[in-house]
Amino acid sequence: MAPQPTPINTQKPTPINSQKPKSVNLALQGGGAHGAFTWGVLDRILEDGQLHIAGVSGTSAGAMNAVALADGFASDGPEGARAALENLWRCVGDGAKDSPLKRTPYDVLMGNWGLENNPVYHAMDALSRVASPYQLNPYNVNPLRDLMKKIIDFDRVRKCTAFKLYISATNVESGHVRVFSREEVTVDVLMASACLPYMYQAVEIDGVPYWDGGYVGNPSLFPFHGKTGTDDIVVVQINPIERKGAPKTPQDIQNRMNEISFNNSLLKELRGIDFVDRLIRQGKLTTDEYRQVRVHVVENEAELNPLGVSSKMNVEWEFLTKLRDLGRDTATRWLDENFADIGHRSSVDLRQIFQGNGAQHQG
Repeated sequence: MAPQPTPINTQKPTPINSQKPKSVNLALQGGGAHGAFTWGVLDRILEDGQLHIAGVSGTSAGAMNAVALADGFASDGPEGARAALENLWRCVGDGAKDSPLKRTPYDVLMGNWGLENNPVYHAMDALSRVASPYQLNPYNVNPLRDLMKKIIDFDRVRKCTAFKLYISATNVESGHVRVFSREEVTVDVLMASACLPYMYQAVEIDGVPYWDGGYVGNPSLFPFHGKTGTDDIVVVQINPIERKGAPKTPQDIQNRMNEISFNNSLLKELRGIDFVDRLIRQGKLTTDEYRQVRVHVVENEAELNPLGVSSKMNVEWEFLTKLRDLGRDTATRWLDENFADIGHRSSVDLRQIFQGNGAQHQG
């Protein structure tokens, strides 16, 4: 019998101490089904109560988490947000019960979460290289869009004042990032942020075509600067920055190229933050004109990297709750180890990230 998912504690959040919660901005990466890891991180943060969310920037799956967070907050505060996030991922899992994109019996037996042995997965991958969504799906059918319209109240999202909200998408014509603010968020904006061009037709908004925001902002950090009342940014990272060894198969090569592309914009912003921080500390820039941004990273590459890229297409409820629980556990450890740094200093050495050594804690 398959193990039962760990139930979420639905009691009201109780802060560990009586101090005023510390304000942070949350930057939520995209990554398909791995976005359920972010669900777990958010659920634990909301349950813990030590952090006040001042702003949220999301892309693709991160955007879906961000919109559900806003919808739930507008409905019933932190507990409403937790319920909305669970409903989002439960509906995603339910909607894929009849999908052919599932693990094979062998993979289930061996405890593998990827779809590498699923012939439909490989057929779809091969087909996407010779035919576009305009040929394969001329009527632009998108079940995810229908699902989001059904479970998210976008009017309520646009009225949510609990935190600033930013959703990133890629302008296909200019190649630049377009950041949509909370007041602009619609189901089309959400679908634009999650539009992988080899799977879906570009989403047009005001006559402009958009693709997945991950290409130019995964997620975008610059909207936070000077807008949310805090200079602490917590990046919930689900895409590996470093992956050892050279990929050998055509699929692995393509997947690694996508990972590098989807991390490139984030690394550029982090380099800029580190550069300004060093100039301020050296006295070459003043805090009267520049802000000293503090960066924190919640990640678990040791557990996420071995899952493989194909597992991002696996939305079995058992897998989603496994990722959720991993996110909760990771967030618990992260809070224990780094909470004291928030408001004072970055808890990661950004230069270690640029040098390929991961998000290491500032000792």
